[in-house]
Amino acid sequence: MTSLVHKELADGVATVTLDSPANRNALSRRLLAELAGHLRWALDERAARVIVLTGTGRVFCSGADLKEQRGDPDAPVTASFPEIMTLLWESPKPVICRLNGTARAGGLGLVAACDFAIAPDTASFAFTEVRLGVVPAMISVPVLRRLDPRAAAEYFLTGEVFDAATAARIGLLTRAVPEEELDATVRHYAGLLARGGPEALAITKRLVREVPAVSFEEGLRRMSELSAERFTSAEGQEGIAAFMDKRPPKWVP
Repeated sequence: MTSLVHKELADGVATVTLDSPANRNALSRRLLAELAGHLRWALDERAARVIVLTGTGRVFCSGADLKEQRGDPDAPVTASFPEIMTLLWESPKPVICRLNGTARAGGLGLVAACDFAIAPDTASFAFTEVRLGVVPAMISVPVLRRLDPRAAAEYFLTGEVFDAATAARIGLLTRAVPEEELDATVRHYAGLLARGGPEALAITKRLVREVPAVSFEEGLRRMSELSAERFTSAEGQEGIAAFMDKRPPKWVP
């Protein structure tokens, strides 16, 4: 049986590729199971410093496989999609979503759960759930942490299609680039991320999300403790020594 998701490791980058173009990389039972397994592989692989999630064909992901979802309360998206988004969101390794094209509905949950999202400027996007009489329920958890509130209300409620430039402006994408620059842009970000200390990257991912939720005073107290801890950590000491010696730190591939 042909795999619907592929994995590859090269130069410290673990690439996980959705490969079910016949149904526009829809989130079927098989695809979700394979995707979860490959994401766990990327997280466990010591040589992988950065994870890239991408797809084949002209559509990154069209959302739920509606043929499987129809009339089944235990359908695969409901049953297993939360695990996928959690693996992406809580990954200690930076995750780049390299959109090979358009994304809809549940596919945008994958996009929002990644740390970076880079798409060709020809791609389009839509939260189409309300037009099917359903709601963008599970994906709202990562998506609403990314989108401008006014934009979220507009596009969640109308189901209207919007372009890549708009997606970048409202916070869904990191960058929208010409299609011929997509791979170079992804490589650029992966290279920048590989220069960061693995522990420092994991901790910084958390603080970007957690610090805005605490009071100013509490934030300063907790971050002062964290700063002192990191300056005296083995990784911090190696980074400082490398800077003083004018050499790359040991963690740089």
